[in-house]
Formats: sequence, C-alpha cells, structure tokens
Amino acid sequence: MRLDIPTLLLVTFVLTFLVGVLFLLSWVQARGTRALAIWGVAHLGGAVASGGLALRGMIPDWVSIGVANAVMIAVYGLIWSGVRAFEGRTLRLALPVLGGGVFAVACLVPGFYESIAARVVLASSIAAGFCGASAYEIWRGRAERLVSRYPAMVLLCAYGLCYAIRIPAALIAPLPTGPDALQSPWVAILCFAAMLFTIAIAFTFMALTKERAERSQRLAASIDPLTGIANRRAFVQEAEALLARPLPAALLLFDLDHFKRVNDTYGHAVGDGVLVAFCALGRALLPTERVFGRLGGEEFACLIPVDGPEEARRVAVRFG
Repeated sequence: MRLDIPTLLLVTFVLTFLVGVLFLLSWVQARGTRALAIWGVAHLGGAVASGGLALRGMIPDWVSIGVANAVMIAVYGLIWSGVRAFEGRTLRLALPVLGGGVFAVACLVPGFYESIAARVVLASSIAAGFCGASAYEIWRGRAERLVSRYPAMVLLCAYGLCYAIRIPAALIAPLPTGPDALQSPWVAILCFAAMLFTIAIAFTFMALTKERAERSQRLAASIDPLTGIANRRAFVQEAEALLARPLPAALLLFDLDHFKRVNDTYGHAVGDGVLVAFCALGRALLPTERVFGRLGGEEFACLIPVDGPEEARRVAVRFG
C-alpha cells in the first residue's frame, strides 16, 4: 500500500482543525483552564501548517517550506506552553515564537534553504525538544495522581523520538529534490505516525483535564467549605476505611461549649472564626494518621488508630 503524503497532510489538516475547535469549545465551558485555550490555538496553527505543507508545489515554496514549517515548530512550542499552563507553571510564550523564528530566519540563508537535509535536521531537532520538554513537564507534576498522566508522557516521548529519528534518516537517506521531495517512503510513514500521535495526544490532554475536574468536584463534595476538614459524609467513608483495618481505634467527639452564646453575642462571623481556629488547632495537635471531620454545627469527631485506651486518653487530654 502506498501512502500519499499530500493526502495524509490534508487529512491531518482536517483532523487537527477539528481537534483545535473541540479544545476551544471545551475552554469556553471551563474558562479557568487556560491550557485548553492554548492547546486549541496550537492545533488550529497545526492545521494551518499542515495545509501549507499539503499545498507544496501549488503555492510559493517560501510559504510551503519556510512559513509552514516555522508555524509547525511554533505549534509544538505552544503545546509545551499548554502543558506548563496545565501544571500551573509560568508561561513562556516567547520560546514557541523563538523556535519558529529560528527556522524562518535560517531559511533566509540560501545554503540552508536549498538543503532539504539541513531543514529537516533543524526542524526535527526543535520539534523533538519541545515534545521532550512537554513530557518532562507532565512528569514533574506526577504528585497529582491522574490516570492519563503517564500515557500522555509516553506518547509525547514517542512523538519526540519519531522526530529524532528523522535526523539520521535525512542524512542517511536524503530526500529527493524538486517535485518528488515529498514522495520518500520514510517521510510518508512519519507523516502517518504524526497524524496518529496528534489524535492520541489530544485525547490524553482532554482526559487529563476531565480527570482533574472530576477530582476537584469529588474533593469539593467531601470538604466542609468553612473549616476545610472532612464533612459528615466524607468522615463516615474515611472512618469506615480505617475501621476495616485489623487495628484498634478510638473515636473522639467534640462539642464546643457556649458556641450559641458566642454567635448571639459577637455575631456569626466571630462564630465562624472560632470553628476555623478549632479545626486549625485540631490539625496541629491530633496525630497525623487520623480521620477528622465536622459532623454539623459545632460538633466534630476524630477517629485515630491507637494501641489501647491509655493512648486514646492521652490524645484527648492533650487536645483538651
């Protein structure tokens, strides 16, 4: 089966454009996730670059070679920027522009522009670097346990490796010049692989944002919004998990005395401050391994693993 490169690039153009639109639509629904907007713009830029590459021979070469490849390089930089935004790190949007600009400026040098191998080596080196950097940023955020994190990292590393393979391939098996420049078998295979990677990586990015949103919603549903400790439902669930272990445990119950009088005398704002201060004290004095939650109003509970009644009594006395 013969893979036609212009056709592959045209299909990549359509798919990348649709993925970019989906990212932007997702961002409209979740404006707080800047990464979605950046990835959306990146994929739309990738669609433009793929279209320019597909029109090789039908549009001026300086557009299909210089501009299209420069835009494609900048796109990989934007994907890296989107990953940094997803991980909550500082954006460095100048680097994607710099990456594309380096290639564009290099194309102004006649010797470089006329050498297909030189163009492939430079473009592939920068693209592979951005893919590797994106994978590294995702790895740095591994403390946040998201299921799609490692698939995304593996795909980005593999994509970067594909670009790295292009470097020796361009030197060992140079591309033909002229109209047949895009008809090399290894270029067709890499174009097909790039199309698959584009879809797979976009899917993992979507999955990452979905997992984080679901995780945040679960966390919000289990935390008392005023005190920041477990609410009644979360306390019961965590306590059941702790009691399932074959170890003794003690339950401490707290009911703040005269709390209603504090509210009536000083107002609810002061009463809320008392509850927050009590929970802060609990976090500081109670054992690290414990389940601490608000049952409602001024009532709290703490379940702690202990060796016996005496240890439970010591914890209660220290807190009292």
